[in-house]
Amino acid sequence: MKTQGRKNVHGKGGVRTKAAFTTSKYKSMLRTLVTDLIVCGSVTVTLSTARDLVALADKMVTFGKRGDLHARRLAAATVRDVWADDKHTVTALQKLFNEIAPSYKDRNGGYTRVLKVANRKGDNAPMAIVSFVK
Repeated sequence: MKTQGRKNVHGKGGVRTKAAFTTSKYKSMLRTLVTDLIVCGSVTVTLSTARDLVALADKMVTFGKRGDLHARRLAAATVRDVWADDKHTVTALQKLFNEIAPSYKDRNGGYTRVLKVANRKGDNAPMAIVSFVK
């Protein structure tokens, strides 16, 4: 017989979902990571997150290559509004559309690369470095 317990409490009967990690939190994390990738050029994440990040980053570069107003607004819905330089003159979205996307005008996809690195010390999670292809 199935146990009758509180929902969303670990170790109790009736737990159906993982309590601390929701879809909205995961999407928010990916938005932050793609913004950091645009600003810094590379980020170190777990391997499973890297696969989702590559898909989103390639989509943002494709929007940048289109370059029209609609593509800029679609990209602005994902990329966070942060400064991309120390002098506070260029935002991450401007850097995407003015610097990163024009450098890939002759390339059809594959704008990012994933390099596997050593496992993380605390929980032995496989790590990867995601960066833009030069």
